[in-house]
Amino acid sequence: MAEAKKGKLPKGRHRSQIKRHKQNLKRETRNTTVRSEVRTFIKKVRQSVEKKDLGLAKAALLDAIKKIDKAVSKGILHPNNRSRKISRLSKLVGSLGK
Repeated sequence: MAEAKKGKLPKGRHRSQIKRHKQNLKRETRNTTVRSEVRTFIKKVRQSVEKKDLGLAKAALLDAIKKIDKAVSKGILHPNNRSRKISRLSKLVGSLGK
């Protein structure tokens, strides 16, 4: 707020805009982190399927589902996105059992 008092306001002209911008930046970094973790867990499932390791794939799938559900509960992913991701991963792991 020191900049605001000097007459030069960063990213907006009102104090509420400045505060909103700061909040958005915080949320952006938090959301990026969670999205990245979800992608990492999905990648682990796919890698274990490529190795044809059923036990490892099922364990990785459960971990990925937990991460995806957590991201949805935080509002980072849409519920339909969750359903699609879990369905595709489950189908992929299920193909190993055949």
